[in-house]
Amino acid sequence: MPILSISNIRQLFSVDTNKEWLGLVLGFFAIAGFSVTLPATRIAVSHLDPTFVGLGRSLFAAIPAVGIILWMSIAIPTRKQWLSIALVMFGVVISFPWLTSIAMQNVSGAQGGIVVSILPLFTAIAGALLLRQRPSLGFWLVAALGSALVLIYLLWSRDGEMQSSEMILLGASMLCAIGYAEGGKLAREMGGVAVISWAIVLSVPFTLLPVIYHWDNSIWDSAMIALSSGEQWQGWAAFVYVSFISQWLAFVFWYQGLAMGGVIRVSQVQLIQPFLTLFVSALLLGESISFIMIGFAAAVVLSVAVSRRMPIYSHRL
Repeated sequence: MPILSISNIRQLFSVDTNKEWLGLVLGFFAIAGFSVTLPATRIAVSHLDPTFVGLGRSLFAAIPAVGIILWMSIAIPTRKQWLSIALVMFGVVISFPWLTSIAMQNVSGAQGGIVVSILPLFTAIAGALLLRQRPSLGFWLVAALGSALVLIYLLWSRDGEMQSSEMILLGASMLCAIGYAEGGKLAREMGGVAVISWAIVLSVPFTLLPVIYHWDNSIWDSAMIALSSGEQWQGWAAFVYVSFISQWLAFVFWYQGLAMGGVIRVSQVQLIQPFLTLFVSALLLGESISFIMIGFAAAVVLSVAVSRRMPIYSHRL
């Protein structure tokens, strides 16, 4: 079976256009999907067990993942590719969803969006380390500035104290960055559909038992109530979203966009994610968005934009 290529993806989407432009379009759709993840997770964990939400979403996402692998006859990864897929699985299929589900019980969608706005910087750092590149001093200084801005905002907003949930979000962002960087690199070989689909399939043995353990009568009763009377539907609708959009479809667009349009160019689309998350949090959760929050988000985004203009040398460390 042939390895999934860019031409296969073009046939899948029935688009015949410049691949860089299409990469940007796919990147935008991916970020639009990701921007809803934290608000949707907050809704889901307000009705359902956070471990069920965080790990169960990959089990539900395995349904379209297996379907697309069989339908497109996607090749089984090589031994070397499996190692990379394992990193993707650990970062974006298990760690980030599970940790954010725990954290979003106590963090607002808008607050979480500002914390996660540091993710592009973490991704750039992870990409440089995985590719054994040497970022310039200017890059590290701007990266430190962006990280400091997030920490300053969190300390300011909490009167000098930081919640453990916010620390969990920072840790989740670091682990997610590894999966972003490794997946973007691997997508050049396999295609975005193959990378995230195989990562989800690989995660099933690791998520199945915890989900079964946390599945109790309350979850079953909640599902029956939602189906029969329409009550509690918000939690299940949010869970369906993070399962099929956040965990799979958005990643299909994201990794393929990086592969087609170039990591540096397409990843710039991430700069709009914090603002979209603030908007969605206000729309879905009714949260009030202050000018201070918008100002800090803009400052972090600016630091990310500046960091990407700093030189990163390609010779080995």
